[in-house]
Amino acid sequence: MTLTTLLLRIALGAAAITGLMVWLYRGEKKNWVMSYIQNFAGVFFIVSGAVKAVDPLGTAYKMEQYFAEFISTFGETWLSFITPIFEWMSSISATVALAMIVLEIVLGIMLIIGFWRKFTAWAFFLLMVVFTFLTGFTHLTGYVPSGVNFFDFGNWGDYVDTNRKVTDCGCFGDFIKLEPKVSFFKDLGLMIPAFLFIFFWKSKHQLFSHGWRRIITIVSFVATTVFCLSNYVWNIPSVDFRPFFEGQHVRHQKKMEVEAASNVQITDYKMTNKASGKVVEIPFAQYMKEFKNYPKEEWDLEQIKTEPTVKKTKLSDFEMSNVAGDDGTDELLNDPKYNFWVVSYKLPSTSTTKTMTVPDTTWVMDTLKLTGLDSFELRKRVESVGEKTLTKDSYTFDAGLVGNYISKIKPLAEAAEADGFATRVLTKYEDPGKLDDFRHTVQLAAPIFTGDDILLKTIIRSNPGVVLLKDGQILKKWHINKLPTYAEIKKNYIK
Repeated sequence: MTLTTLLLRIALGAAAITGLMVWLYRGEKKNWVMSYIQNFAGVFFIVSGAVKAVDPLGTAYKMEQYFAEFISTFGETWLSFITPIFEWMSSISATVALAMIVLEIVLGIMLIIGFWRKFTAWAFFLLMVVFTFLTGFTHLTGYVPSGVNFFDFGNWGDYVDTNRKVTDCGCFGDFIKLEPKVSFFKDLGLMIPAFLFIFFWKSKHQLFSHGWRRIITIVSFVATTVFCLSNYVWNIPSVDFRPFFEGQHVRHQKKMEVEAASNVQITDYKMTNKASGKVVEIPFAQYMKEFKNYPKEEWDLEQIKTEPTVKKTKLSDFEMSNVAGDDGTDELLNDPKYNFWVVSYKLPSTSTTKTMTVPDTTWVMDTLKLTGLDSFELRKRVESVGEKTLTKDSYTFDAGLVGNYISKIKPLAEAAEADGFATRVLTKYEDPGKLDDFRHTVQLAAPIFTGDDILLKTIIRSNPGVVLLKDGQILKKWHINKLPTYAEIKKNYIK
């Protein structure tokens, strides 16, 4: 679905609500234009919040990206004193995301029923200011070259997509991915009703009695909060908009995406003169004949390509390495049997450095000529014996994580291994020493693979989470708090 289609459906929904109001309140004098705007804004917020409510952790991860960029940007300016606020908010990103989603949905309902008209006017306005700032910042970073601070306006350059640190706004979660520029102008458009509500809040309609409006608001707040919590605290999202959904054939889809990306064709070249700013766009065949007229010292070149026949997703980025650093992607995706992935995008821990004194023996090699023979022999001897000091990091892992591995993951892995089915642990890039400590702590013999933590967060919203696959296809996913026993899995999913 595109943003245009979504906005059209929201507009039709708002029209239907307004039409029903006209019929129910016929004969009463109301500002129906304001009512329509009120209903449109309310439906928009409900839809925007609802698609994020099915995956609150996705919004939390997006907020972490924003906070990281704010810390980096403001930390280099005189505003560095506010960076601890962003660090704190990043540490509670899940709570921040939950509060924002609940506020968005409940505020949308309050707008439609007209509860606390002045409060909702200001709440809508302030929330839109925050959203516009976020999407505006994300879009404008495209003008900021690498190594240049956002506030160093004099060194901004031409817009380049890869300059952006946050690639999409997250406004509609994974349901619709919006370019920051599109999202920024969408938010600027929504600032119009925001100002109207501020100045004409008394013209906003009210439905039902004050008591019923209060009950509806309280019930919606409680229901939305519980629904959000259910989608990450004790279960994975009820609706999965990400590419690693149940039924997805990861190996086949990844291959199709990679092949489609390699088959794109260059159709045109767009050149920008570095001195004058003049832009020239010519077809590929013409450029190959005239490229000498556009030396790279004078012109910036941009290739214009055809769209790939298969849209790229995070599946294209699926790459994992074993602890030795060798590529383990094929092993993970080509297992023809049933197999399990235990996905932990992070291994929370504290570390201490231990100092050890160990023997240090120095050896030398002597070359000896053998008596009576025209040959030589190498002999190794001890030159000196001393001591040396070594340091080693020792890790203590989060008790909850360790408990889940020992009580739930280990029995599952051992029972699966007895039936000939492999279990593999997937985690983010870590020091091999830390991974070795973790393996011994949880007493799990399963091999460990490492990869990008954002990729792992995309696979499953649980730490750890368990994925059942066969021949590269995802059959089932479980939150750690909903993980059945191996006997139950075997009965219901292993045929």
